[in-house]
Amino acid sequence: MPSRYEQQIEDLLAQYRRQRDEAVETRRRINETTSTATAPRQALKVTVGAQGQVTALEFPTGAYRRMPPKELADLLLTTIQQARAEALKKVDEIVSEQLPAGLSLSSMLQGQVDVKSLLPEEPVMPETAYDAVVHTTQGETRG
Repeated sequence: MPSRYEQQIEDLLAQYRRQRDEAVETRRRINETTSTATAPRQALKVTVGAQGQVTALEFPTGAYRRMPPKELADLLLTTIQQARAEALKKVDEIVSEQLPAGLSLSSMLQGQVDVKSLLPEEPVMPETAYDAVVHTTQGETRG
């Protein structure tokens, strides 16, 4: 029968493995994220990946041929920005599932999160595990 400390270590390792598996799954979902925005009158469709990189440009109609260069350039920029904003929103939803309640990726990216409130000075762990760590780091061993 495992000791109390051994069981706590096993529990912590199991928790770590679950969190790691969740992180791998989250990364996979983020990597698969795309977003497509369509400009007015179907003049342009832009698809971007999770990091906002343009992966496809389509001109479903011939409307772009009748546009002055400046208008076409503005349409490209606006449509790309829309696709990127939607991709970021999707990634935010995916990541927010793994974050503590009330916390979002966008708030973190905008610098609106106090990191000290997320990561306290002392890690949260059962008192017995904390005692074991403190005694081990002070050179004491348990028998």
